[in-house]
Amino acid sequence: MNIKNYNDLFLSPELSNDQLDLRKLGLEALEIAIESVRPKKLIEDAVKIDGTKLCIQEDIFDLSLFNKIYIIGGGKATAEMAYSIAILLDQIPNINYSGIINIQNGLNIEPFNFTNKFQINKASHPIPSKDGLIGTRSMINFIKEATSDDLIICLISGGGSALLPLPRKDILLHDLQNLNSLLLDSGASIHEINTIRKHISSFKGGNLAKTVYKTSKAHLISLIISDVTGNNLDSIASGPTVPDPTTFKDAIEILKKYQLLDRISPKIKDVLETGLLNPEEENPKENDDCFKKVHNYLIGSVDNAAHEIMKFLRKKSYNVEFFSNEIKGEARDFSKYLDQLITTRVKQLNKTNFKNGMAMIGTGELTVTIRGEGIGGRNQEMLLNYVEIIKKKNLNYNFLVIAVNLDGIEGNSSAMGALIDNYIIEQLKFKGLDPSDYLNDNNSNSFFKIMKTEIITGPTGCNVNDVIIIILQA
Repeated sequence: MNIKNYNDLFLSPELSNDQLDLRKLGLEALEIAIESVRPKKLIEDAVKIDGTKLCIQEDIFDLSLFNKIYIIGGGKATAEMAYSIAILLDQIPNINYSGIINIQNGLNIEPFNFTNKFQINKASHPIPSKDGLIGTRSMINFIKEATSDDLIICLISGGGSALLPLPRKDILLHDLQNLNSLLLDSGASIHEINTIRKHISSFKGGNLAKTVYKTSKAHLISLIISDVTGNNLDSIASGPTVPDPTTFKDAIEILKKYQLLDRISPKIKDVLETGLLNPEEENPKENDDCFKKVHNYLIGSVDNAAHEIMKFLRKKSYNVEFFSNEIKGEARDFSKYLDQLITTRVKQLNKTNFKNGMAMIGTGELTVTIRGEGIGGRNQEMLLNYVEIIKKKNLNYNFLVIAVNLDGIEGNSSAMGALIDNYIIEQLKFKGLDPSDYLNDNNSNSFFKIMKTEIITGPTGCNVNDVIIIILQA
């Protein structure tokens, strides 16, 4: 079981049978969601070996035509991706491959039993670290050994933007760390953050493809697991192998929007302003020659998880709706929408004869503008604000809402998210808790610790968008 504190979620003696049943159902759905986006499963579904041929989705690559295979990449899911690719390649006699990957600190890789063919670098997320920088430089030096007769396989998943730092020109790691902290606290969307990251990096924004083209013109295959709303390849890990549709002008405008341009390092500001005036500094765009031998494959996303959750709940005789795959914006604003959505669906529920009830699934990624000094994350912030909204309502129905980051860690907490239900609302007055006190300090995790409804998995090795599961019973 992935949920380490599963039993703790059922210990409160005041939980009714209906509340217990809903928690069991919701958490079983969550377990199914995690398993459905395991990197090993996504690799095995998308990639096959047939003799000496590597079959990826509809395309076939004859590996006997390449002298050597170089495997590189980074992200929260990259360890299991690399291990799964190695298992496939080992089916081919005398195959010549080796690799360097960056993975997240805290991830247990003992089950993968990596051979000496791989160099594994552990680095920090969401703030880039020296270890990540050293690992990324090692990758670049590694693939510079390749020739046009070699194949480079790049494994990309969410988290790669932080785990694959390689700043342009004179930008120091400290400058990069400060910028990332400012952006993460600003409330900027992941697309906006990555637009800036791409323009201060020699790796991101198609610049890896550009490097490969300049040094070897080797074939380059990217296997990509999405963690962004809309699955835009240029946003996943800031798109190291895909054309960059954004510009230096876009990056500067975003910094102005969040009043950060005068707070960033002068070295970063200089790179951006120089790039604005010099078109040759711009990241490679569509139709650039560097992409002629590049093949990008999206092999998985949160859509896989949503599909499996809905299939499971329908088997349990729930009427299931997929209400959004573009959940975004401020967490507290979304909780207001959530209140409207549930209120509307409860009215429908009371007019129908669904055997068990209704369920709604949504996916995306919210943001939080940090104002306090507490511990929390975007899903916990959203759930806590929803509790604040409905705390005085007379609820004549049973509900459960689970909101989680499927990689296992969100914000500066150790939780992947939390669950709320009728029990939480009932217990507020007994425990003397005021949600607004915790909201004012961005301290949502402390609230859910007291309520014993934070959800703990630790790093899952998966990385796709967040999932919200809503279950209603009349």
